[in-house]
Amino acid sequence: MRLIFMGTPVPAAKILETLIASQQHEIVGVITQPDRPKGRGLKLAFSPVKETALHHQLKLEQPDKLKDGKMVRWIDGLKPDVIVVVAYGKILPREILDIPKYGCINVHASLLPKYRGAAPVQWALLNGEKETGITIMRLDEGMDTGDIILRGKIIIDDDINAEKLLEKLFDLGAPLLLSALQQIEKGTAEYQKQNDGQVTFAPSLTKESGEIDWRKSAPEIHNRIRALVPWPSAHTYYQKKALKILASKVNGPVLEKGGHPGEIIQIVKGIGFVIACGQGHLLVTEVQPEGGKAMSAAAFSYGHAVKSGETLPS
Repeated sequence: MRLIFMGTPVPAAKILETLIASQQHEIVGVITQPDRPKGRGLKLAFSPVKETALHHQLKLEQPDKLKDGKMVRWIDGLKPDVIVVVAYGKILPREILDIPKYGCINVHASLLPKYRGAAPVQWALLNGEKETGITIMRLDEGMDTGDIILRGKIIIDDDINAEKLLEKLFDLGAPLLLSALQQIEKGTAEYQKQNDGQVTFAPSLTKESGEIDWRKSAPEIHNRIRALVPWPSAHTYYQKKALKILASKVNGPVLEKGGHPGEIIQIVKGIGFVIACGQGHLLVTEVQPEGGKAMSAAAFSYGHAVKSGETLPS
């Protein structure tokens, strides 16, 4: 089939690579977000999908607005059978949804109808879910409200972070997408309506989402830490400077009991430090100090002479 691919970040680029490598379909065009400032120098950077498209010499567009008549005409002129959408970043208008012969197909990182929205992986971790998955769905004008074609489940490991979980999910999503496209082409695809009574939402995160409240339980804080890697990162403050917490373990080794929320109650040589929470305690194993690079919590403890009895603010 003739496909147009729409996507932006690394997971989307990997799925585009899978589609190209399969040689089952013709990628007639690629659409990604405009170049954005990145890094300390705020230089314009290509999206991973743009880099992939350029490498394979595919037709590429980066519109600011999808409703632009020129963009609609460009898509229509390519005569796509299907538009594949993977983490593109915008809702498609009806003018585009109606163009492809078989509609627009989305790879969504949750088991719809749970976690509709921009941050399904992060919210699954924030809420301590034990399983999640990928849904291949047909897009409509709503936010992740279209009919389900295929779903695949995976178990969520206790210590996996959002970055690694997203990678696992899209490794699952690539073959599922190929299967769905095959079914669509053969006319055997089954479209299942979503159960609106089971809907939950996964709204966008903000920088403020990363603030750690040590009065919460250790599992709640651990879930926040792993859910917010790589952005916005869970953070606290040490000696009045921001300190990102990148990895932790719930109720790690501890010799001393007690401690008030936020208190460092033990330094574990070669591993990190233990912090008392509202309920339980947390072993911090990886951090990133303000203006610095990610490092082991053990190295940070040594370099900053972290001591038991110090308290991190809530």
